[in-house]
Amino acid sequence: MTKASQTPPTLFDRQALRFHRDRHKRAALFLHDMARDEVEDRLSMVNRTFTDPAVVTPFAEIWQNSLPNAKIVADEDLITLQPDAHDVVVHAMCLHWANDPVGQLIQCRRALKEDGLLLVLMLGGQTLHQLRSVLAEAETRITGGLSPRVAPMGEIRDLGALLQRAGLNLPVADLIPLTAEYRDLFHLMHDLRDMAETNALAHRQKQPSSRLLFDMADHLYRQHFANDQDRLPATFEMVCLTGWSPSETQQKPLRPGSARSRLADALKVPETKLPE
Repeated sequence: MTKASQTPPTLFDRQALRFHRDRHKRAALFLHDMARDEVEDRLSMVNRTFTDPAVVTPFAEIWQNSLPNAKIVADEDLITLQPDAHDVVVHAMCLHWANDPVGQLIQCRRALKEDGLLLVLMLGGQTLHQLRSVLAEAETRITGGLSPRVAPMGEIRDLGALLQRAGLNLPVADLIPLTAEYRDLFHLMHDLRDMAETNALAHRQKQPSSRLLFDMADHLYRQHFANDQDRLPATFEMVCLTGWSPSETQQKPLRPGSARSRLADALKVPETKLPE
């Protein structure tokens, strides 16, 4: 295997992403606030006391008063966590910007103690599907082509598989659909800039786009998606991934054919044989 084949493709411009994050507005980080609240709720339902938490986040201020004694580290390609140091690691709202998401999960798994918990909150595949659609339609009408404008995001069935690829056990993936409403396209784009979720694709168009493109996209957004109050809905799909670092004490699924009783007996129904 060549060195080139071992290196994941560079999908995102991390320097541009850092620039976007440096100019964020705290009031716009409502998705990060919701992710923090979701983590707190989920940890409260786990029958265990966590004493060595860590949080990977681009915005440390969100987590300062959340998990007691948590080590808070920046979202970078190399996460500064020590191996076998934490009983829970939270990867908060940044995996959808990773060039190597499996590598990020592997680093988190290595930072976990035996039978430690990993919680990942990230944006999923239906996020901003309305914006993606109208920008593509507007650009096709005006220029006859397309340029990368909204980052691709993983579907939940694929994201759950990443946990297993990273060596985590008992993987679970679920989603929380959220909808925000905006006056117009420009209100939405202003909010995305303030929350540092604007275009940081490595192969994005570097020249400023014409006002005509966004005026047409605004018209199409209103035509296709406006609600009864003439507001524009924007979908944010929050995905939660849960996995545990390996341990001999964890429950394991039974191997096929090892059941000691028949399902038909348990259900008290006659067994039906399938035709050969």
